[in-house]
Amino acid sequence: MPIVQQGSVNTTALVVPDLYVQIVPPQNLLLNGVPTDVVGVVGSAAWGPVGQPVMVASMADYARAFGPIQPRKYDMGTHVATAVQQGAQNFRCVRASDGTDTAAKLTLPASTFAFTARYTGSLGNQISVALATGSKAATWRLTVALPGVQPEVFDNIAGTGAAFWQALAVAVNTGQGPQRGPSVIVTANAASASAAPAAFNLSFSTGTPGSDGASGVTAAALMGSDAAPRTGLYALRGQGCSLALLADADDSTQWTGQAAFGLSEGVYMILTGPAGDTIANAVSTKQAAGLDSYACKLMFGDWVWWSDPVNGSLRLVSPQGFVAGRLANLSPEQSSLNKPLFSVVGSQRSGAPGIGLSGSYAAADLAALLQAGIDVIANPQPGGAFWGVRGGFNASSNAATNGDNYTRLTNYLAATLAQGMGQYVGQVINAALFRRIRATQLSFLQNMLSQGMLGSTDGSLPFSVICDTSNNPASRTGLGYVQSDAQVRYQAINQKFIVNIEGGQSVQVQAQSVPAALAA
Repeated sequence: MPIVQQGSVNTTALVVPDLYVQIVPPQNLLLNGVPTDVVGVVGSAAWGPVGQPVMVASMADYARAFGPIQPRKYDMGTHVATAVQQGAQNFRCVRASDGTDTAAKLTLPASTFAFTARYTGSLGNQISVALATGSKAATWRLTVALPGVQPEVFDNIAGTGAAFWQALAVAVNTGQGPQRGPSVIVTANAASASAAPAAFNLSFSTGTPGSDGASGVTAAALMGSDAAPRTGLYALRGQGCSLALLADADDSTQWTGQAAFGLSEGVYMILTGPAGDTIANAVSTKQAAGLDSYACKLMFGDWVWWSDPVNGSLRLVSPQGFVAGRLANLSPEQSSLNKPLFSVVGSQRSGAPGIGLSGSYAAADLAALLQAGIDVIANPQPGGAFWGVRGGFNASSNAATNGDNYTRLTNYLAATLAQGMGQYVGQVINAALFRRIRATQLSFLQNMLSQGMLGSTDGSLPFSVICDTSNNPASRTGLGYVQSDAQVRYQAINQKFIVNIEGGQSVQVQAQSVPAALAA
């Protein structure tokens, strides 16, 4: 009485009389949409791995992985913080450096035993190590501490002379079992240390200091290299980011490279112009750079004032983090237009905080920027006196594809299909396969319709899927090709709302019935 998976036995060639039970998998694959809230951020930091994406969900996570916010240009933490304040909570962070970053190091006095910070960066200068009597007799306990990180304790290290120092290095580098893994703060090298152990309490500030490698960071360094091992922006390949930014990368020579990455990975890249830019220069710079792509959102170089809660200062920062965080906290069919941004306390154009609006945008200013495919953070908004994104446009000049919603919804659909439809590859081509492919896509699109992500003004169905012999003739299927053609109509964004009112003493008002609910 064999139990087999469907397709694993040739059921037309059975010989032995028996009961054969075949497990038939569900015929229609169900698609679940990919996340659209993952923000990739590339910038400098005072700690953490360089060129490796790290998952971060909060500022506490960020501080543990990369250290505190640094009040300088290209700082990754600044943009994570401004995005978090808009509701974002799913990041892939990549630290970049100029190649001069070094790790702090401490060699014990009158010894060759050395501790080295696990990562490069100035935060390593705050590490402290202390050796004291262990819990068991004739043993020692090492405590490694770093602000913002849980102290590490390596207890009951036995031995004398060289044997002790070797045991201490092994404990730090490989751990002491499942309850005490290797240190994530330091590494240790016993070298030829052989003196009798003695208690100490030392700070890395007395040793060789570590450096961030941030003073020479440029937009090109943030772009990184696409060759293995990937660095910078290219380290975000395959990380599932729906949005990404290079912190403060205002170099226009890098814009088209970011656009190419956005197109290849299905990522909406948030770009910025230089601080204090003029409208005329922004328009001409974009044209000269050759940037015309729906994969990017270019923010005007009107940088915003932000209150840095870590450094206790008011700083002028790029608008990228605010915009990326707001979009991450919106469903992909939505636009950033007329949505409140939080923690903005002023901008270069409007003036420093406390002096009120001194230079709000005129309609002609906004028209020049938005027609050129450049968006801007401004106050007021159509909905009231609050800070927000004024256009909701990407960098494309095509009116059919220049909205935030086009980029994000297109990327969402493409990524979802790419992730889920591959299971049909390798299956036998027949009418049942066509039916399953079509049913899978229709059920996903129907789910989007029921959730309000798709819709139409007349109530008609805004999508169709064709996968049958009409687009799969035998001449194609005989070569192993199967084609599915879907059409999806997106919902437009109300950008120009016209309200007509006719008033006057000579106006003839036609009588109309008032709905009962309104009359009540």
